[in-house]
Amino acid sequence: MIVGVPRETYPGERRVAVVPAGLPLLTERGVKVLVEKGAGESAGFTDDVYRRRGAHIAGDRAELFRSSDVLLQVRGLGANPDPGRDDLELLRPGQALIAFLEPLTSLGELEELARRGVTAFAMELIPRTARAQSMDAMSSMATIAGYKAVLLAAEALPRMFPMLITAAGTVTPAKVLVIGAGVAGLQAIATARRLGAVVQAYDIRPAVRQEVESVGAKFVELPLESGETEAGGGYSRAMDEEFIHRQRELMGKVVSESDVVIATAAVPGGKAPILITCDMVKGMRPGSVLVDLAAETGGNCELTRLGETVVEHGVTIMGPLNLPSTVPHDASQMYGRNMVNFLLNLLKEGALNVDLGDDVVKATLVSNSGEVVHPRVRELMGLSPERVHDGRDVREEA
Repeated sequence: MIVGVPRETYPGERRVAVVPAGLPLLTERGVKVLVEKGAGESAGFTDDVYRRRGAHIAGDRAELFRSSDVLLQVRGLGANPDPGRDDLELLRPGQALIAFLEPLTSLGELEELARRGVTAFAMELIPRTARAQSMDAMSSMATIAGYKAVLLAAEALPRMFPMLITAAGTVTPAKVLVIGAGVAGLQAIATARRLGAVVQAYDIRPAVRQEVESVGAKFVELPLESGETEAGGGYSRAMDEEFIHRQRELMGKVVSESDVVIATAAVPGGKAPILITCDMVKGMRPGSVLVDLAAETGGNCELTRLGETVVEHGVTIMGPLNLPSTVPHDASQMYGRNMVNFLLNLLKEGALNVDLGDDVVKATLVSNSGEVVHPRVRELMGLSPERVHDGRDVREEA
């Protein structure tokens, strides 16, 4: 079996899907690895290093796609809708694609992959289970985003994070509030604490209090009746507007007392909830910083602009795009290990084995044999959750 690793074409993407250190795990299973020329250079991995670890270098993209049985990417078509479209004509029926695909929002792109006969697996859909932990690329990338968000805030804040006792007097520590205690939020807490800040964190899930406190933050409690807050897989459930309105009212005081706010609240496949209003920003001290990690899905702050840094009412508001790509070396190593572990789980006797009895395979498979097969994706597309077996598929009337 030949596995291809193309160069990423999404604007500004510097990661690579597999790093040289992961190649022996594949080659010892009889897999031949073909890497597009220059695929790893932006992450610090040269073609010579790939060759020394057993890879073959493809001269051009067309050769790589033509020769590969399985393609491993960071951003496949759904997560790379414009430049990724150029690869559609290079794909062939029966070929497998494993990548981030944004399957819950890029429905048209998934239909196109299915029509091409591609067997596609979405890395976003790796289940949050102990068995799948070594394949969980979303958590790996969220770890990097949480870390980098704090560094961006520290750079922009016109004061230092730690308390310092000096001959010139005492410098008080910065106050950091982290909203959302998922993987990115917990990493942001840990990073801010290492830099010496006083950290508080809020999450609608009371169950995460112990995790927040274990990494050194004080858990903020708001007197809210939240009911069932877990959506499964470690994510928060989307709450109704009345709850969010009350949440904003109570959070305003905590936000106003913070020098830095790191917002990480997201809803998989949906728009991020607006938790920080314009009025709340007005209540923050001049010079404060807000880093909105939910910017790519609309933002937790209503003043956030995707990919931009703006100053509103004296507060610096950042809406960073694709933070893991700004740390490409380590991001590629983490993603590459997740990818190799996922691929090894699919291999049986040197071939790809699409075993729907495997919970990881079933959770991530989005297209196969010319059809979109993932139940949730099918529902979003207006199709019956299960495939019909009379040779046709029926769109349900809205």
